[in-house]
Amino acid sequence: MRYLTDRKRAEGKGAAHTGTEHHWQMQVSAVALAFMVPVFLYVFGSALGKGHDEVLATFSRPFPAILTALVLFVGMRHFAKGATMMIEDYARGSAKKGLVMLVISISYAVTAIGLFALAKIAL
Repeated sequence: MRYLTDRKRAEGKGAAHTGTEHHWQMQVSAVALAFMVPVFLYVFGSALGKGHDEVLATFSRPFPAILTALVLFVGMRHFAKGATMMIEDYARGSAKKGLVMLVISISYAVTAIGLFALAKIAL
């Protein structure tokens, strides 16, 4: 026989038993973005307004290319998880399923297009 209190059984579990996991994933991606985005804005801002060849030279270096890929990937995952949580809270039925699929598809499409464009620049 297990002697667990109601609180101990419920701790860390949301209605779908993944509430804590989603919360921590959002927190980790938010902190990662808080550090990466200002550095990315500095790199992007330094390339802004320059000629085509200078921009290609900037983003063909390893650090700006990897940073751009990370910001794109982490940012789109953060967007997809946040939008999915919002949709799950406010939509019901088949509209909820369709919107979640749409948001995840948009996230993957933007990530794929961005990484393809970055690869074309960097290589």
